[in-house]
Amino acid sequence: MTITNVIAHLGSWGLGKIFGLGRMGVFLLQAVSGLWKPPGKFLAIVKHIYFIGHRSLFVICFTGAFSGMVLGLQGYYTLSKFGSEGLLGAAVALSLIRELGPVLSALMVTGRAGSAICAEIGIMRIEEQIDALRCMAIDPHGYLVTPRFIAGFVCFPLLTSIFDVIGILGGYAIGVMLLGANPGAYWDGIYKSVAWEDVSMGYVKSLVFALLTIWICTYKGYYAGVDSGSMGPEDVSKATTEAVVLSSVSILVADYVITSIML
Repeated sequence: MTITNVIAHLGSWGLGKIFGLGRMGVFLLQAVSGLWKPPGKFLAIVKHIYFIGHRSLFVICFTGAFSGMVLGLQGYYTLSKFGSEGLLGAAVALSLIRELGPVLSALMVTGRAGSAICAEIGIMRIEEQIDALRCMAIDPHGYLVTPRFIAGFVCFPLLTSIFDVIGILGGYAIGVMLLGANPGAYWDGIYKSVAWEDVSMGYVKSLVFALLTIWICTYKGYYAGVDSGSMGPEDVSKATTEAVVLSSVSILVADYVITSIML
């Protein structure tokens, strides 16, 4: 392969990535514009809130409980070396509210609901149901994507809040009830150390993670098999895998960026 062919391949790859980024941007704008287009979306929004939020409660509560228990165990072990067991509540609460709550909640919802969203829309693509919506003069972005965006913005902050509360209780169960830390010091540390800035950081993160997760998962499903032109089941599985991986990586990158800005 000559140097000319190498440069041509690199140029083609780069143009393809730029085209993909531009298409993602247009896709997001079309989803936002679907807010003002018929048909009505109330029932669809409620349905997706149930799917994203209610059906994710178990995994959120389970993960939050054990995350808080691990923080309580490790925090007590570390703080006891310096005679600072009274700071256990502050350490658990701040770790959950600022970082672990929004990040782990988003990752859990991405794995449970995001993959299903991508697969569902991807199946509609390969079965030409999206083309059928266009034939009926129904905007597929407003019908399929916009309700999921709204549901995501509603559910992610609520799930993050539940994760934080369950995690703090899990830390209390291990640090206080099992290891013997002072219960008054635990709650007093939370009361004195947690400020509104910490809570608002967690909510900002959860909203950004909701945007990234729903955006990437719906986009990957919407264009499943379009670039390859095969429109087969393997394209749906590939799109779902890419959606979960890209969403998870984007959440971690966005977490660092938001933390560096809001600290």
